[in-house]
Amino acid sequence: MDLAGQLLRLLDNRLLDPLEILLQDAGPPDAIRTLLRRRVAEWAETLQHGDDTAAVQVIARLMGTLYPGDEGFQPPADWWRTPLGQIVVRRVGHPYAASVSLSTAGAMLGISRQGVHDLVRRGRLPRHPDGGVPVAAIRDRLRTNPPIEESS
Repeated sequence: MDLAGQLLRLLDNRLLDPLEILLQDAGPPDAIRTLLRRRVAEWAETLQHGDDTAAVQVIARLMGTLYPGDEGFQPPADWWRTPLGQIVVRRVGHPYAASVSLSTAGAMLGISRQGVHDLVRRGRLPRHPDGGVPVAAIRDRLRTNPPIEESS
């Protein structure tokens, strides 16, 4: 799935479907769906190719809308492998954490927990004092290095 497709699906499932159920009327949500198709294409372009300031602003609005809550954003590790997760980690790292576990770092980097452990052991990624990996180091690695290929 591409980024725009994931965003449309999330917005539809989390915002428009509940609105349609609440109103018992598909008309208003359908009008919003039409607008969202245009906006999502613009947001995807900004997230993928826009400057960092504009991308971070879009991410902040999307995260606040799609994942509201009183607690910090803690998605499952697999979320980081999605198109939105990959854009978020490349643009801002983790919105609410300075470090993540080795398994979450692996999901962010597209490798296994053991692959992250090996990178830390070889000094290619720093270890955070809490035992995890600094999110800034993951973001920097993704921005400057090609995707890591795990050996079989």
